[in-house]
Amino acid sequence: MAVTPELTEQPVTPPAPPREARRPSAFGALLLRLHFYAGVLVAPFLVVAALTGLLYTATPQIDTILYGDKLTAATRSGPTLPLAEQIAAARASHPDGTIAAVQPADGDQSTRVVFAQPDLGENQHTVYVDPHTGAVQGQLTTWWGSTPVTTWLDDLHRNLHLGDLGRHYSEIAASWLWVLTLGGVVLWWRRRRSVRKMLAPELSAKKGVRRTRGWHAATGLWLSLGLLILSATGLTWSRYAGASFDTVQTAFGAQRPGLEVPGVSGSAGGHHGAGSEAPVAVDPAQADTVLRVARDSGLTGPVELSLPETGGAAWTVAGIDNTWPVQLDRIAVDPATATVVARSDFADWPLLAQLSKLGVQAHMGILFGPVNQILLAALAIGLLCVILWGYRMWWQRRPTRTDRPALAGAAPARGAWLGLPAWAVAAGVPVVFAIGWALPWFGLPLVAFLLADALLSLRKRA
Repeated sequence: MAVTPELTEQPVTPPAPPREARRPSAFGALLLRLHFYAGVLVAPFLVVAALTGLLYTATPQIDTILYGDKLTAATRSGPTLPLAEQIAAARASHPDGTIAAVQPADGDQSTRVVFAQPDLGENQHTVYVDPHTGAVQGQLTTWWGSTPVTTWLDDLHRNLHLGDLGRHYSEIAASWLWVLTLGGVVLWWRRRRSVRKMLAPELSAKKGVRRTRGWHAATGLWLSLGLLILSATGLTWSRYAGASFDTVQTAFGAQRPGLEVPGVSGSAGGHHGAGSEAPVAVDPAQADTVLRVARDSGLTGPVELSLPETGGAAWTVAGIDNTWPVQLDRIAVDPATATVVARSDFADWPLLAQLSKLGVQAHMGILFGPVNQILLAALAIGLLCVILWGYRMWWQRRPTRTDRPALAGAAPARGAWLGLPAWAVAAGVPVVFAIGWALPWFGLPLVAFLLADALLSLRKRA
């Protein structure tokens, strides 16, 4: 009789319960909502700043095209005339005003003699002289050495030719650029969790929000260092944040040191500053002596000689080479004795003052020459692409149902910051107020956003 073996029943393992979707933290939700609204509202200011900045990067080439016959010496060889003769030629062609400064020819450039006139305000007349023949090549109305087109583009980028009112736009852009940049990096890290993955967009993603987000975030990451530098350097000369920066520099004694130019006696033996004596006129013929002393004192490359207001006082000679390695040393020269009576070297500036100066020159595309211009142009074009992808994501997230059409996607949920722990709120409030004092165009809109966000959230819950 055959025995049928018993069938052993295998225990059935119940299926694991589905994992709950990870809810974003209050901090992450707040950062996402802040990044969204700041991007939507501030991006137009950034677009204008990027476009006008892109135009400004080409100013050296534009100057050459428009004013090359003045900026470049017509004669490229032969002995150089004494500086006094070149100044005399400029004075003969421009009898009005006072000579404020002289920039001797350097390389193939022309000599530039700057005249100040009360009716010009902050502007000056610059006369361009061939250093080899003494021929006057032309005259331009300049602003601290900048040509008319460079001045126009600088004002366009700085204030849209609207004066102090227009400066608000550029300060808003600079105040929020660093926030958008750092916030975007953090959000991208929370999504990718790998530096290697953060460096490239999600190429495997299908067309849609996910792929657009990948290009938006990865490109922003590659641009982040440059954007942070542009934001910081732009803030240093803005209207309100720049004033705060100056206050901090003064408090720490880190501002650019002044050159204490003493009054010195003239060759006639009179005493400078004596109340009973009439001021002595400045003799431009002393320029050659002053320039020789400056060269002997180590000031090589392009320099600017600033004339004193009265004769018998010291001349100032400053290096004006803003390309790396910069040459920005300054000296004061007594022309009567041909001696240096005061000196200020760039190497002796406080570190913060040095970084501020170098940062501004990098922001203007000068510090590293053509390479600097190319990098700035790439930053501007890259920022425009990031903004375009950001708006495209907003549009791609719109509802597509026929019964619920919309032009754009909904904003992230409001009121997220109300869920922050008490310690985070307690620590964040003074930080927000401190940043708001230093950067008013960041702090005030941020406070307004947080209050409105909280009130609307509480109202909806009620």
